[in-house]
Order: sequence, then structure tokens, then C-alpha cells
Amino acid sequence: MAGSDLLQGSLDLLVLKTLQAGPLHGWAVSKRIQLLTRDVLEVNQGSLYPALYRMRDRGLIASKWGTSDEGRRIKIYQLTAKGRKALETERRSWRRFSGAVEAILAT
Repeated sequence: MAGSDLLQGSLDLLVLKTLQAGPLHGWAVSKRIQLLTRDVLEVNQGSLYPALYRMRDRGLIASKWGTSDEGRRIKIYQLTAKGRKALETERRSWRRFSGAVEAILAT
């Protein structure tokens, strides 16, 4: 499952949670989400980078230029204090939402 429908409403939460572990470049964020979900969710570049730019513009993440192991310039993203607060808010909202869905599925 590409997860595009699911990711539409939860991509920010997934990215913020992924960056909580430490700074990563965009491709690594995508790969980590795929790894942690055992290939259930795949974040394509066309969804990921607009989300990263949007979150950066909102002050939830910061970015800086770095160098990859192969010597290429990469942009590295990290969570800000505002992003940590947003992560907790998003996490609570997600748990409330998923609990409501589970309640319906249990009927």
C-alpha cells in the first residue's frame, strides 16, 4: 500500500515523529518511515518535500545544508521546540481519531 490516502492527513505527524530521533535529510526521513512501517507506508518525494517546506515555514522544523557520505550537498532537517510541542498535539489528536475509528470498527 502506497499509503497516499492515509498519509494525506498524517504525514506531518509521521515526519515530526521521525525527526524526534534526530536530524535527517529528506530521503532518510522517507526511508525511515518505510522501514519503521515494514514497507506498509511509502512516502513519495512529491508529498514529502512540500510537507518538509511547509513545516519549515511554520517553524516546526529547521533545515541546514550538510554533506552526504558520498560527498553530495544535502539539506538536513531537525525538530524545533515548536515542532516538539506540535508533535505532542498531533499525537493526541491522532490517538483520539484512531480511537474513534476503532470504536466504529468494533461495532
